[in-house]
Amino acid sequence: WSSDVCSSDLNPISRWFHFLPHAVLQFGVIWTFVVELGAPWFCFWPRWGRYIAGALIISFQLTLIVSGNLSFFNWLTILPALACFDDRFWRKIVPTFLTSCAVEAQLAAKPSRPMNGIAWAVTGLVALLSIQPALNLLSPHQAMNTSYDPLHLVNTYGAFGTVGRERPVIVFEGTDSADPATATDWKEYPYLGSPWDPKRTPPFIAPYQPHLDWQLWFAAMAGPTEYPWTLNLVWKLLHNDPATLGLFAGNPFPDHPPRYIRAVLYNYHFAKPGNPEHVYWTRDRLGLWLPALSADSPALLDALRQEGWIQ
Repeated sequence: WSSDVCSSDLNPISRWFHFLPHAVLQFGVIWTFVVELGAPWFCFWPRWGRYIAGALIISFQLTLIVSGNLSFFNWLTILPALACFDDRFWRKIVPTFLTSCAVEAQLAAKPSRPMNGIAWAVTGLVALLSIQPALNLLSPHQAMNTSYDPLHLVNTYGAFGTVGRERPVIVFEGTDSADPATATDWKEYPYLGSPWDPKRTPPFIAPYQPHLDWQLWFAAMAGPTEYPWTLNLVWKLLHNDPATLGLFAGNPFPDHPPRYIRAVLYNYHFAKPGNPEHVYWTRDRLGLWLPALSADSPALLDALRQEGWIQ
């Protein structure tokens, strides 16, 4: 439940979950294992087993939705869990006209041999292609986000290989000063969901996914050489590109582009509720992630040309 390190974006309630008593957080860990490792097996049991499994899975996903902004992932996970509840259950909830339509459709339905054949063929193909991903799960050196066939029909997926205990964040800053080494007027570009201003409470933003925030979260755990597109981002900011600025929550240079852009790496932590500074975050400056760059910086221009982003 520690959304401080588990999600790319947070909401106003995330900090409350983070500072819950240790015993409650321990129960949350146990509950996670029960729901994710145990409940799925009961999806294939008789009615009451399926009802319990569906209720556990959905309640767990709702907890994640409330405690953080994990985009649309939790909502998508709820959809297949709804299949744990059969027609007898839904008949008591959905409007009568919908149940009548469902009954009429069932009575009018006719078996289709071609459709059944295709369904069995697809099932067999998926089962065959799933052998290697299944063996990967049993391997001590699991590969994540890997495909095993040219069409990428079946693969292994995992958003996180490990869950870190730190929350590094890249903050882009701009200045109008002629000398970035002595500049004191650096202005930060605000994010839609990610931390930046320590006094700013994160918003409710799910199920929308702020793509820039999400990608920069991964970039903060690596370096610029692994994420060269950040140089193109700097180039766009140096020209006040409207589409790029639309990925941020605001533009600190609305009248003209800044002379220099740099990226600073911070480590963010939840500030305890009720702190005298009235801040939501505390942050430690780790150093420059990207040095100050201008629109005529040779290093920036060479990198952009190598990637084919400019002529």
